[in-house]
Amino acid sequence: MSISRRTFVKGGVAAFTVSFAAPAFLSDLAQAQGRSRRNLVVLYLSGGNDALSTLVPYTDAQYYARRPTIAVPAANVLQVGTDARGAALGLHPRLPGLQTIFNSGRLAFIQRTGYPNSSRSHFEGTDIWSTADPRNPQGTGWLGRYLDQLPPPVDVLTAWSTQRETPRTLLARTVGVPSITSIASYAFASPNGGSDAGFARESATRIASHVPVDQPHLAFVNASTQAAFATLDRVALVGTYVPTATYPNNGFAQALRMIAGAMVRGVGTSVFWVQTGGYDTHASQNPNGATGAYANLMGTLNDGLFAFYSDLQNQGLLNDTLILQFSEFGRRIAENGSAGTDHGAAGLMMAIGGSVRGGIYGTAADLRAGSDNPTLENNGNDVRYETDFRSVYARVIDSWLGADSRAILGGDFRQGAPAFL
Repeated sequence: MSISRRTFVKGGVAAFTVSFAAPAFLSDLAQAQGRSRRNLVVLYLSGGNDALSTLVPYTDAQYYARRPTIAVPAANVLQVGTDARGAALGLHPRLPGLQTIFNSGRLAFIQRTGYPNSSRSHFEGTDIWSTADPRNPQGTGWLGRYLDQLPPPVDVLTAWSTQRETPRTLLARTVGVPSITSIASYAFASPNGGSDAGFARESATRIASHVPVDQPHLAFVNASTQAAFATLDRVALVGTYVPTATYPNNGFAQALRMIAGAMVRGVGTSVFWVQTGGYDTHASQNPNGATGAYANLMGTLNDGLFAFYSDLQNQGLLNDTLILQFSEFGRRIAENGSAGTDHGAAGLMMAIGGSVRGGIYGTAADLRAGSDNPTLENNGNDVRYETDFRSVYARVIDSWLGADSRAILGGDFRQGAPAFL
């Protein structure tokens, strides 16, 4: 079985059965490595978010005709204005924080994002959005390819996944991305305590610093161990961060709090991955009930994001941070027999940050059923994509990360890219 540095590092150092520590010079090297102050936080809504319940076309009569029990009432939406087609749009009522961010000009909604012939499959759809390659969705991730083109040496903490498994988006050929789900569990593992643990780490420093060129497997293990343990002290530093905003006590919000701590403490990470699930709402979607499934999803999203936004704003880091949100597909226009929605096509992307040109990009679909409606597909059941999601990636790569989107995406998707940056 082949093993990659990503696989070796991803579980956190507590998973190692033999304890090693990195030479101090590696930590010094990582700290000294020059990098942009710009941070990118990729937010994945797992399961296929129902865009029509997030950004509601509340003046479209067909929205209510096709969703007789799960439509968000027009009187309840949080109005955000009209798009270029003149469609009036409003946010789900559990998104007041996002409305505040939008009103401040720091939130961009990018409507009807997708690609031709949407797979409508969770697994393939996620891989397509991760690789940015509908023809070959099993390759490296688009951000992994970005990491691969960074000049060496690349800091071990340049990217950070807050999920247990490193997502395909961050899968690279030459750069390992650690998966750090909590600060407490990412620690030096020693069977001893006190001074004995210190002696163990000191001894491990000498062992791991030996990289025998004539024994490639041992060299790989030692080098990978050095890379992993070079992050120990910096990651522990994140645990000392005291936020300036109150984060809810759930996994999503706590992951964002950890990211804020990494930014404030300056540990060297510039690309972060965070996700929250539950968006596969086939049944009992209930976006209107106080404790309804979709209402709870929106509350979790709103409260976590607004705390994170406020914290970064208080810390003076908002202008240096871009949050980019996506989901693997949108959902059907009409509700199903289980008061939910099935897999659809085009969805909604969001971009949040101090440098974002807020607004509503793209146009809402006309939800009138019929094969002659150019804004719909699949016999009028699904929203047809208008903006290729790769053009959004291209804007991020070129304008935020300062790289060449054509080389990373394998094509020129700059034309038609929404100018949210």
